[in-house]
Amino acid sequence: MTTRSFPFALALVTPTLCGIAVLLKGPFLLLPPFYLFVFTPIMDLVLGKSTKPLEPEEAAEKWRDLRYDIWLWLWMPLQVIVQGIGLYMAARTQDPIELVGLIFASGLLGGIGINVAHEFMHRKGRAERAAAEVILTTVSYAHFSIEHVLGHHKNVATKNDPASAAKGELLYTFLPRSIYKSVLSAWALETARVEKLKVPFGLSDRRLRYPLFLALLIIGVTLTGGLGGLIYFLGQSLVAIVLLETINYLEHYGLSRKELSNGAFERVQPEHSWNSAHRLTNWYLFQLPRHADHHAQASRPYFALRHLPEGPQLPAGYGTMLMAAFVPPLWFAVMDPRVEAWKARVSA
Repeated sequence: MTTRSFPFALALVTPTLCGIAVLLKGPFLLLPPFYLFVFTPIMDLVLGKSTKPLEPEEAAEKWRDLRYDIWLWLWMPLQVIVQGIGLYMAARTQDPIELVGLIFASGLLGGIGINVAHEFMHRKGRAERAAAEVILTTVSYAHFSIEHVLGHHKNVATKNDPASAAKGELLYTFLPRSIYKSVLSAWALETARVEKLKVPFGLSDRRLRYPLFLALLIIGVTLTGGLGGLIYFLGQSLVAIVLLETINYLEHYGLSRKELSNGAFERVQPEHSWNSAHRLTNWYLFQLPRHADHHAQASRPYFALRHLPEGPQLPAGYGTMLMAAFVPPLWFAVMDPRVEAWKARVSA
């Protein structure tokens, strides 16, 4: 372990606190939202920003480094264990408020877990991609590994991308649109892959594998936890999905690539992603806020991502911006002038 990789162990505080919350219940269920949406924004301000690279540029040629990957691999069992405890508690509670608390605690964990799956799905190894599917299935969103890799990275910041929000678009209209269209896009992309590669009918076809495994999981959850367990599973999935799609909303809000005369779009540039250099959020999210570099080279592992100052910068960390997105007047007041300034800069 190195001092450069150790701060990412802080990411594991989230599943730990969520585990405490679902195990002890009561007021402890307030721990996860307090930690993510009160403590984290404050500490982002206290700890400030970091724009330094973690490793030399040669690190981009690697896609595995145990010093950094250990935190990713520890996340998956922790998430599954916490979700299992939550299911056990949800099946036995008679208190609807407590059930809601269990759903939100587990859902927040699952939403951040999607980011771990995001790192894995961009890797080359079968083990990493399998881990991504496991994590995504636990929140009913396995198709994200198709749409994000094959769809979003190609169409980002264009009208063809469900996950890119236009200036002035409400989060509350963006969410159903992005969720619905990402499912349709994933189906179309997998259909094209199956036809091109002549994939035989079976589990190699993700149009079959993903719904089948999710259906089996739902049946298992229902048999184990009854109606309470089913409500818990579907509820925490919804919370996780909304958290993911809200992050999508803020990452490319109002940014657009120019459409060329041949109908194609200009190449993705650092200017097409909102970035954040806030130190703590980058530790929690495995440097996802260094988003421009991720789009520049999607296979670049998180420990090799660079801060690209030429890209537009968010005024605060992800925790703060997530909360602002749910209050449209505040969001538009903060972000729309920045979008206009961006437009003026790129058109100059």
